[in-house]
Amino acid sequence: MTENAQTPSAPNSELPTQYAPAEVEGKLYERWVERGYFTADPASEKPPYTIVIPPPNVTGSLHLGHAFQHTLMDALTRRKRMQGYEALWLPGMDHAGIATQNKVEQQLAEEGKSRHDLGREEFVERVWQWKEEYGGKILGQMRRLGDGVDWSRERFTMDEGLSKAVQTIFKKLYDDELIYRAERIINWCPRCLTAISDIEVEYQEDAGELVSIKYGEGEDTLVVATTRAETMLGDTAIAVHPDDERYKHLVGKLIKLPLTDRSIPVVADTHVDPEFGTGCVKVTPAHDPNDFAIGQRHGLPNMTIMDEHGVITVHGPFLGLDRFEARSAVVGALREQGRIVAEKRPYLHSVGHCSRCRTTIEPRLSLQWWVKVETLAKAAGDAVRDGRVAIHPQEMEKRYFDWVDNLNDWCISRQLWWGHRIPVWYGPDGEVVCVGPDDEVPTGEGWTQDTDVLDTWFSSGLWPFSTLGWPQKTRDLAKFYSTDVLVTGHDIIFFWVARMMMFGLYAMDGEVPFKTIALTGLVRDERGKKMSKSFGNVVDPLDWMDKYGSDAVRFTLAKGANPGTDVPIGEDWVQASRNFANKIWNATRFALMNGATVEGELPAPEEMSATDRWILSRLNKTVSQVDSYYEDFQFSKLSEALYHFAWDEVFDWYVELSKTTFFAGGEGAKVSGRVLGEVLDTTLRLLHPVVPFVTETLWTTLTGGESLVVAEWPKDSGFRDDAAEAEIENLQAVVTEVRRFRADQGLQPGQKVPARLDLAGTPLAAHEAAIRQLLRLQPEGDSFSATATLPVAGATVALDLSGTIDVAAERKRLSKDLAAAEKEKQQAEAKLANEAFIAKAPDNVVDKIKGRLAKAEADIARLTAQLDALPAA
Repeated sequence: MTENAQTPSAPNSELPTQYAPAEVEGKLYERWVERGYFTADPASEKPPYTIVIPPPNVTGSLHLGHAFQHTLMDALTRRKRMQGYEALWLPGMDHAGIATQNKVEQQLAEEGKSRHDLGREEFVERVWQWKEEYGGKILGQMRRLGDGVDWSRERFTMDEGLSKAVQTIFKKLYDDELIYRAERIINWCPRCLTAISDIEVEYQEDAGELVSIKYGEGEDTLVVATTRAETMLGDTAIAVHPDDERYKHLVGKLIKLPLTDRSIPVVADTHVDPEFGTGCVKVTPAHDPNDFAIGQRHGLPNMTIMDEHGVITVHGPFLGLDRFEARSAVVGALREQGRIVAEKRPYLHSVGHCSRCRTTIEPRLSLQWWVKVETLAKAAGDAVRDGRVAIHPQEMEKRYFDWVDNLNDWCISRQLWWGHRIPVWYGPDGEVVCVGPDDEVPTGEGWTQDTDVLDTWFSSGLWPFSTLGWPQKTRDLAKFYSTDVLVTGHDIIFFWVARMMMFGLYAMDGEVPFKTIALTGLVRDERGKKMSKSFGNVVDPLDWMDKYGSDAVRFTLAKGANPGTDVPIGEDWVQASRNFANKIWNATRFALMNGATVEGELPAPEEMSATDRWILSRLNKTVSQVDSYYEDFQFSKLSEALYHFAWDEVFDWYVELSKTTFFAGGEGAKVSGRVLGEVLDTTLRLLHPVVPFVTETLWTTLTGGESLVVAEWPKDSGFRDDAAEAEIENLQAVVTEVRRFRADQGLQPGQKVPARLDLAGTPLAAHEAAIRQLLRLQPEGDSFSATATLPVAGATVALDLSGTIDVAAERKRLSKDLAAAEKEKQQAEAKLANEAFIAKAPDNVVDKIKGRLAKAEADIARLTAQLDALPAA
């Protein structure tokens, strides 16, 4: 618990009867921004805390995945700011090379034009115009969510500073011989006409065909199977395993390639699995990555048979055919020659598709720029192994190591016009010059710049340090690097996280880009199904914000955030979170109307009631628990802890127990009013990072303070009162048991019942008025006759239910339920006594039966007590 961080003005006890998020959220957010609460000061003496936002695409809009991760990042930075850190949450966007270029090309197509009609410079200018007019929609949506980012530091991967950073690191890598140009197999999109990264390839099961083809003649016959028959036109060998006795006599021989006038060799290579299929593999080095590797080992020629559009370029009957047309034509021609041994259709197999346009990817030999990753990847792995970077949850480390320890060289060139153009110039006599940002560009006749641009992931790989001003030695870089936490989905640990690790360690002389990688799961629907337009289950978070408020969406997402695991979410859960916000509002409103205050010192414990001491003890334990969960990124657990403390302990128990004190007035009411003010003050502070809007409104009204954004984070004062906690736990046990009994008897919640409370000699005697109020128990009258007696927690509650229930019918119902419980107990005991069953049954099945037995025994005890409590018939 803490004192207020600011000198409070006079508290305002006036709150509207209902909470209307739409009337509050927008105004509050703009006030926070205008007051500069989110603007970090590099000159501050406070310790830094930095998170850089995973930059969303400039073409994108806010989806639930964004809302999920942004909620967690916002909660982390808001809490650290309240703890006294100079917190920087840096926003920005990615230029999204392929996606953005496609958007503008679609716009041009509607005008009957292509980018080639405009030329490169004019097209790039057109893309900038599109970005200014349509891009960045997500930034406004981030404001709706309540993102506490430093808008004064907003960055864009194509802005001047970040472009200089890209050129600087390219030059540095080039000079260190870590960037090179070579012909290698890449993922090629015939629609986007560019190489694309692995992350931009989405695999799905396609119904294709598997065709087995006979190569050679007579004893020199081999059979290979393929799903891409058209690629046989580019075969330059047949490969078999060197230990495969079936084909040893053919190794080194030439085999006639069907449909061509060429002969190709049989080579022995350990890549071939002799157990799979016929044990023979066709080798097409220019159109398959594994075949390319075989070709490199055996010095095979690379024969390209398609152009960039996927059209056959080999002279002959298939020239000019699209690859899929050629596939059918080749199979037809082979069939006519009797070369088809077997055909299987449909044949389901995994096929890569361009994530942007859904076109089937074509592996293609192409001259591209590459990053040599061996030393960079080793450094990225070592930083985690030696503890400089922690991955959370820890079990995700294995996936990270599997990736960085087996990383292949990275293709960084893209055949686009929108992006960072590769800073390499070619001279008329074969000269190659890499130009840094401060170097002079070669001039004179015959000098041309490389036409490709860099992979978008190249520039976003610099994000943690380029956004802080690198390569300049800025105050921001000195203050806020290394960043503290990277919050991102586990699905891009390979593609983005690893690249930031490699570049950060390389550019910053071994200083890590972030100290912790907090990996999240993916947001799914309430049934755990992936959200997809084709499934019809995609949700626009803005719709839920409009309907229930941003706090409700944020709390729902945080409540589901278990580290590294997927997050199911449904509208019912958002509505429940809205109900929680309403509960906080109504309880605070009641408290203000009944004297809750933060003014003055907190009374000494001896001046407080047991109820007051109980809630303060529970409050401090909750502060400690929430702090522990934050440090472990357990957002689900901290949200659950806050939910149950606020709703159950504060609102449902403490506020209800305090009503008799408030109604009685006097000194006790003043003490409880100050305690309630303290509890609400601290609870609202604890809740603020996750639900900032409703807590800000209530806290400023309660305390008169400036803003929760800059208020002090609560501290555990160390106050504990185990005796008071035990006392109130006994009270709760009494109230809970009597309520359960009343419900079992079919009594209405508000129905009053005469009762005698035997509390003498117990601490509960001081709570008799509160117990009677909570249970709707009237004092016993002259005609009182106990028809039910409930012993619980050292106390006895005698109830007179005469005239309120049909005793015979109730006895019959309870006896029936008791018989069922006893039967369940017998069945569970019999299974657990069966040694053969226990030996074979899985542990979870045995545990389930043990749980059934425990429940049956508890039901028997409860039902027996209820039967004993009924009056005789």
